Amino acid sequence: MAIKKKNDRKIWYELDLSAIVYPTLQRRDFSSVYRLSVVLKENINPEILQQAADITLKRFPTYKVAIRKGLFWRYLESNHRPGPFVQPDIKNPCMPMPFKANNRYLIRIYYHERRIALEAHHSLGDGTGGMCVLQTMTAVYLRLLGHTVSNGGFVLDINGAPDPEELEDAYMRYANAQVRPPRPGEKAYRVRGTKEPFYTLNIIDGIMSVKQVMAVAAKYNATITEYLNSVLLYALLQKQEHSWHRKLLPVKIAMPVNLRRFFPSRTLRNFITMVYPSIDPRLGEYTFDEIVIHVRNYMRYYINEKFLRGDITTNAATQRHPLIRIVPLFIKDFTVRLFYTKVQDKNSSAGLTNMGALKVPEDMKPYIERFDIYMGQPFSSRTNCAIASFEDTLTINFASSIKEADVERYFFRKLVQDGIHVKIESNRTPD
Repeated sequence: MAIKKKNDRKIWYELDLSAIVYPTLQRRDFSSVYRLSVVLKENINPEILQQAADITLKRFPTYKVAIRKGLFWRYLESNHRPGPFVQPDIKNPCMPMPFKANNRYLIRIYYHERRIALEAHHSLGDGTGGMCVLQTMTAVYLRLLGHTVSNGGFVLDINGAPDPEELEDAYMRYANAQVRPPRPGEKAYRVRGTKEPFYTLNIIDGIMSVKQVMAVAAKYNATITEYLNSVLLYALLQKQEHSWHRKLLPVKIAMPVNLRRFFPSRTLRNFITMVYPSIDPRLGEYTFDEIVIHVRNYMRYYINEKFLRGDITTNAATQRHPLIRIVPLFIKDFTVRLFYTKVQDKNSSAGLTNMGALKVPEDMKPYIERFDIYMGQPFSSRTNCAIASFEDTLTINFASSIKEADVERYFFRKLVQDGIHVKIESNRTPD
């Protein structure tokens, strides 16, 4: 069971299969925090937004929680403290989230002019769960202003009880393949740069037309995701080629796949797995067309129900092992942290996530301009890229903690060379 009653007031939830890792990696200058934001067409009223937040979070019990530590595992416990309180936005988003700060809440809500931003610790859930919270809160906010907004899609009924499936660890339901495929383990090229002062997150946003990007991708016989993955791999190859390196290494992208597309689940918790599109320049020089073909074939070969079920089963095997379950938490933490820093983090050159085309109820569309997504601070010196679209607006949001923006420059330069008009926004201070 994922949900346990501790007493009449406290309910606790086991961390899902992905969430177990995120608190382990927590350190003073790093926290697994992502940000989702919506830009409306009118300035935000913070008092009304606070009311909307208070109403909305009662509908999401796995987000109104605190994280606790037991002898063998961490867990989430219902949080009845005041908050979380909406606050003016800050220049550097996705700040570390100490577990005892903010009345122990693992979410933050910001506003600035026309923007509402939700930051969440990854131990609560992935971008799909966070988007349900953000869109539902936005719908409640608009209703409090007097607008009519229907339920549907990511906008959940705040008067309804949570579906038990929303609270489940869906990984364990589908971790039933008869074989456990090995994890890819070869070291990837890593971008080196000048680390920014604590705590600085450099943001670069590219805003463009969905139709224009789709038309360009179609010329390469690719989807938007395949095309943008190819552009990022191309940018990383360019960066490696023009930087000092002792030897060439493969460039790899860590790309989360939303498992709900392949395995029916309404869970609002984490339900993603990683795939690693890559190019190995040691095999020879790749043209951009060759990169697209390679990525397209990789995606269509690996991103399917059979391979993904095997990956889930591999990931679940450790947690299910009876001896592992009784190992004290401090030993688990040490082992997981060592594996992540020595192996897992070195397995990719950059991160890229694509939430695709975001939908809202028809009567909510007139009030929304666009959505933005930020994967947050990378664990090591690299850049993370997040993509989302709404109507004909596609946003590509880069976040990094190094001064150099070479990868981002190569990336957007390629889009412009392909005929895509890009509007750039950034929180970087001009030199």
